Amino acid sequence: MSTLETVTQAGVAETRTDVPSTWDTEAAASQWRRALGTAAPERIGAVRSVVGLSIEVVGIDCAVGDLVTLGDAHVPAEVVAAERTVLRCMPLAHVQGLRTGMTVRTLGHPLTVPVGRGLLGRVLDGLGRPIDGRGPLDVDLHVPVTGSAPNALDRSRVDTPLELGVRAMDTLVPVGRGQRLGLFAGSGVGKSSLLSMIARGTEAQVSVIALVGERGREVREFLEDDLGPEGLARSVVVVATSDEPPLVRLRSAFVATRIAEHFRGEGADVVLMMDSLTRVAMAQREIGLSVGEPPATRGYPPSTFSLLAQLLERAGTAARGSVTGIYTVLVDGDDHNEPIADAARSILDGHVVLDRRLAVSGHFPSIDTLASVSRVANRVTTREQRDLAVRLRRVMAARRDAQDLVDVGAYVSGSNPLVDAALTHAKAIDAFLQQGIDEPAPTAASWQHLQSLVLAMGDL
Repeated sequence: MSTLETVTQAGVAETRTDVPSTWDTEAAASQWRRALGTAAPERIGAVRSVVGLSIEVVGIDCAVGDLVTLGDAHVPAEVVAAERTVLRCMPLAHVQGLRTGMTVRTLGHPLTVPVGRGLLGRVLDGLGRPIDGRGPLDVDLHVPVTGSAPNALDRSRVDTPLELGVRAMDTLVPVGRGQRLGLFAGSGVGKSSLLSMIARGTEAQVSVIALVGERGREVREFLEDDLGPEGLARSVVVVATSDEPPLVRLRSAFVATRIAEHFRGEGADVVLMMDSLTRVAMAQREIGLSVGEPPATRGYPPSTFSLLAQLLERAGTAARGSVTGIYTVLVDGDDHNEPIADAARSILDGHVVLDRRLAVSGHFPSIDTLASVSRVANRVTTREQRDLAVRLRRVMAARRDAQDLVDVGAYVSGSNPLVDAALTHAKAIDAFLQQGIDEPAPTAASWQHLQSLVLAMGDL
């Protein structure tokens, strides 16, 4: 016989002498400890109250972010706050059927996410489970959904253009690999359709698409009509519809981000598209108010704005690979200065504004190029390319400034050469800016098109 030191349930070390001498190896000792842990009594808590979306639990010890299960049905929930002996949990399923006194068991770990190449072409729910009816996922690795942004000094610089396949964006609002860009628009202006164009036209190796708070009717339409088999084949789609619990909607954004981070860690260039960032913020607002956070700007608790920074900073470049983040922002009442839009714009590396007036006039994609800015444009384009873009912008800006005079017939030809060029080449400019949803536009061809258009306008 030999000795083995163990720790009792009271935390007191004691020496066991009844361990067989053949178990002298460290592996055998580890096996012995696991057996003792299995035989130890399980500590079970109880539900103290269920109020709205908040569930109070007593009797167990958990950290914020850990998963627990409720009742014999093992309804999953996550610990979102802790107060002395009381834990506040949020369900990852609907609360119908929950009651006080139900048993609560801890899983001892946070939510984990499947990652790997086996996810390509698959559709997952907000917790990373397959919902496309194609059977289990062909992955062996699960990682915690929690993560952190790359160290600021370990990030490589954003200096390589990323082809999106959208003519107006590739030339006038160019995107670099690892950039984070926002698509700002009201409802029904074409954000989802623009995302589908990017998913099919981008040169990135992998697309990860998060549909957060989408209408259930639109999910299948997006997959089959907008994305299509070709786009889906190199994409991973994470879906949390509007009827899902707020914590599922919130976690879906982090699930998609964690999947994209894993591909980046393998050296891939990934495009992460999230529709929409506003619904992520709304989910966090529901959660924060339910656990007692004070409402601040337009009812959003302070945690909402810190969460946006944590989520958006996880995209970008790393030591190798990149995650180019494209996030739609659903502006409230077409107010581009509302709190979430303003906070997102301050964190992102550029913004593309979609205009409702362009959308209703049949101009697609409805990008207001004069209101759209890429903060890395100077690093991902040449001097000649920037000159072409600036010259077109000057002509378009002059036309916009004189539009009222043109509408009432008060503009006199010859008063402004820029306006004259805009009016003369109006159809050509519109043809350049417009693009069909199933019309690919290689970047090289887009720059040649822009060059031909600018040269036709003459020396302005």
